[in-house]
Amino acid sequence: MPFLILVTLFIGIPILEISLLIKVSAAIGGVKTILFVIFTAVLGAYMVKQQGLATLAKFQQQANAGKVPAQQMLEGVALLFAGAVLLTPGFFTDAIGFSLLIPAIRQALIAYITRNGVMMTNVSASGFYSAEQPNANPHSNGNVIEGEYTAGADENK
Repeated sequence: MPFLILVTLFIGIPILEISLLIKVSAAIGGVKTILFVIFTAVLGAYMVKQQGLATLAKFQQQANAGKVPAQQMLEGVALLFAGAVLLTPGFFTDAIGFSLLIPAIRQALIAYITRNGVMMTNVSASGFYSAEQPNANPHSNGNVIEGEYTAGADENK
C-alpha cells in the first residue's frame, strides 16, 4: 500500500505541476511564470534559512537546559522538507512549502503526526544497563560486578 501511494505521488505531483505551469503561463506569459517560480524559490530559501536558525537557537536553549529538544528536531525536519519542496519548481509544491513555514500549521502537523502514530518508532535495548537499576537488565540476577578496563593493557599477564 505505501508503495502505491509513493508511485501515485511521484507520477501525480509532476503532472499536476506541469498542468499548473501551463495554465499560469497561458494567463500571464512564459517569462513571467519562470521569473515567478525563481522568485518563490529564492524567497522560500531565505525564509527557511531564517526559521531554521531560529529553530536551531531554540534547540540549543532546550539542550543547554537539559531537556530533550524533540519539538525542535521535528520542526527542523519539517523545515528541511519545506526547503526541498520550495526549491522544486512548481506552484503546488510551493504552496506546501510556504504552508510549512507558518509556525502554527507546522506545529499542528507535527502534533497530528505524533498523536496519531504516523511516525512509527522501534526502540531496542542497547545492552548497557545502569548499576543503580540492576533489574533493568532482563538477563541479570541482580548481582553487579564492577571492574576497570585499560585499553592497550598486555593481555598475556
